[in-house]
Amino acid sequence: MPGADWKSEEAYPDAKKAEAVDIAWEWLRRNCEYQRDYMALAASQRSSATTDHFRQQWGLSFRS
Repeated sequence: MPGADWKSEEAYPDAKKAEAVDIAWEWLRRNCEYQRDYMALAASQRSSATTDHFRQQWGLSFRS
C-alpha cells in the first residue's frame, strides 16, 4: 500500500490476518537497499545470472 502510514492500524486493517510472506513483502519493499538493487537490476541488461544473483541475495522465490 504505497503512501500508507505504517504506524496506523487503520492503514492495514487485515494485518492480524497476514501471513509471513505478506509481512516479508512489506518489509522488503520498504528496504532502501532492496529498492536500490531493484532499480539497478531494472536499469541493467538482465541476464539469468544477474537475476539469479538478485533473487538469491534477497531470498526471493516465485510461485507459479
